[in-house]
Amino acid sequence: MKQDFLKFPLHLIVRPFDGFWDMKYEGKGKLKVALLILLALILTTILQKQFAGFLVNRVDPRTLNSLDDLQFTILPFLLFCIANWSITTLMEGEGKFKEIVMATGYALLPIVLINLPMTFISRFMTQEETAFYYLLNSISAIWFVVLLFVGIMTVHQYTPAKTVLTMALTVIAMGFVVFIATLAFSLGSQIYWFIYDVYRELIFRT
Repeated sequence: MKQDFLKFPLHLIVRPFDGFWDMKYEGKGKLKVALLILLALILTTILQKQFAGFLVNRVDPRTLNSLDDLQFTILPFLLFCIANWSITTLMEGEGKFKEIVMATGYALLPIVLINLPMTFISRFMTQEETAFYYLLNSISAIWFVVLLFVGIMTVHQYTPAKTVLTMALTVIAMGFVVFIATLAFSLGSQIYWFIYDVYRELIFRT
């Protein structure tokens, strides 16, 4: 059981069609593993910003904030899962919310596996060798996108064309949610300061 627990994520990223099928219909995927991969992504992102070699690291160490890395990783992850679930529910998708979270989490694994060792290798790179660093980071990002595409297609039992459509609508829905949330926050802030100013005026007048 423990061996399957460790082997299945690696099997899935190498053979995604079989892996995601087994995850949905054979019960081989685990929600806690997907969340652990998300946690590992957060840790590797923090490590990358703090310890990557100066030739490839453009982050000012004085501005580093691990809480920002936390929220800018978790929030897009949850936003994508919620938006995709909302869109696919309207488009006869067969995937459950848990399955979407699992598929997205497992798809992140290549980024973790490539970025973590490359962070420390970059400390010993010369200027000419940095192209190798950027190449592998690009490969990990493309690998993630391919896995996410296959995962969403398999989970919802869509055709490739319908998967592309739902992914595009998911991105639009994410943008809409961010816009509404920003608008609500701005409005709430204005209402708060208006009430606060009225309260101060009443206090000073009495």
